[in-house]
Amino acid sequence: MYDVSFGIGLTLLGIVGWAANVLGMPGNWLTTIAAWAVWWLAPMDFRVFVSLPAAIVILGISLFGEVLELAASALGTSRLGGSKRGTALALVGSILGAIAGLIVGSPIPVIGNLVASLLLGGAGACAGAILGERWAGKDWQTSLDIGNAAFWGRLLGTVGKVVCGTIATTVFLLAIWVS
Repeated sequence: MYDVSFGIGLTLLGIVGWAANVLGMPGNWLTTIAAWAVWWLAPMDFRVFVSLPAAIVILGISLFGEVLELAASALGTSRLGGSKRGTALALVGSILGAIAGLIVGSPIPVIGNLVASLLLGGAGACAGAILGERWAGKDWQTSLDIGNAAFWGRLLGTVGKVVCGTIATTVFLLAIWVS
């Protein structure tokens, strides 16, 4: 019974980690840390066990997701000459927008929350970038262009990270339940 309860708890932890990615939080790392902790701490004869190869695969996928998200976000604003202030406010805006999306999307369970969080996270990044670029003294058109790039960078980066998180979480759950 203890093994099954532990497995259910780890399953919920993996799902929470996956869902945190949509908010732009480091949810893949929650799954990665859980996998490595189980590999290191759980005895091999315990029902719930993660092998070293599975833990390494989860780590690699999580790293790739982070690089993908960072590259998509940075390339979007930097190729248009975005300032550090605009980038910082885009990050703050994206987190606030993603949280607002969870609230706005509530009438449509699960899918509504995820889609609204993703879109409003992008809109928050756009608004933050525009505000930061205007604050830095750039004209409206340049600020709007950088804001548009921040929106698409955030959207594509988050989608890439969520895809990586889906793969990492699947490997984690398979390692727990099929091993």
